[in-house]
Amino acid sequence: MRAVEFQEYGGPEVLRVVQVETPEPGPGQVTVDAAYAGVNFADLKARAEGYRVGSLPFRPGLEVSGRIRAVGPGVTGLRPGQEVAALVDRGAYAEVVVAEAAAVLPLPAGVDLRTAAALPTVLPTAHALLHEVGRLRAGETVLVHSAAGGVGTVAGQLARAAGAGAVYGVVSSAAKAAHALEHGYDEVFTEDAFTDGVRRATRGRGVDLVLDPVGGDTLRRGLDTLAVFGRLVSFGNASGAPPWQVGQPELYEGGRSVAGFSILSLARSAPEELRRLTERALRTVAEGSVRVPVTAQFPLADAAGAHELMGGRTSTGKLLLRISG
Repeated sequence: MRAVEFQEYGGPEVLRVVQVETPEPGPGQVTVDAAYAGVNFADLKARAEGYRVGSLPFRPGLEVSGRIRAVGPGVTGLRPGQEVAALVDRGAYAEVVVAEAAAVLPLPAGVDLRTAAALPTVLPTAHALLHEVGRLRAGETVLVHSAAGGVGTVAGQLARAAGAGAVYGVVSSAAKAAHALEHGYDEVFTEDAFTDGVRRATRGRGVDLVLDPVGGDTLRRGLDTLAVFGRLVSFGNASGAPPWQVGQPELYEGGRSVAGFSILSLARSAPEELRRLTERALRTVAEGSVRVPVTAQFPLADAAGAHELMGGRTSTGKLLLRISG
């Protein structure tokens, strides 16, 4: 079968299509004949700097949609031929993908394979950030960084559906602002001016919840936009800045709190909880409450093109690799 891997770290050009043996499922696993694979920023970080890479060569890809090819010993409730989406630790850039059965979800009616490939990371992540971790209540205000990206596009819609009083976004360009405003946001600010924008929009009160995948100075500035008893949820460090600890004095004033979330960590530590979370989140797509726009699609052989587009910070919504179908 064909798969995409890299044998050294570097730019998109290190991605290579290779011929490898077709895998078989082990106990508690299934194999999926892949139709589409999602492209995520974590894939770019793996390729460029070894993020979550144990050894080389490495096959990127965290999410896949397709039809079950085979089920391993001990797997129940799944059958060959079933249309599914799956979250995997790695290896989704391939024609056949191995997935743990607990992370494989049959598609509900009305969700096609193309849409499904965009869901396993962004949908449960956005749902968890707002509800399970951020504990958003109706009438509260939300600020979402990277509002035009995959998670941001979903978070704006989910916040609106949950009855948020106002939903604000942060983006890097006017084109991205237009995208965000089409997906649940009331107002969008640029990265360099979001603190002033929040103060103006909220008349100095601040927002109740901040969702931050950037880290570094952006996270610290986000704390300053919080209202009394406000919450900030960190779910990434796209800035690449060294991690830092939030000090107690920074939180005492105003009773602010900081939490964190990683869908990949939850998949390792509590896979059944992730499954329940994803099932809840999937219902919002099946019911029409949330739309996940696929804004660009590349053939498997041009995974480098997808990485180049995402790395150039001009993309919006979700990027996919088309593998078959």
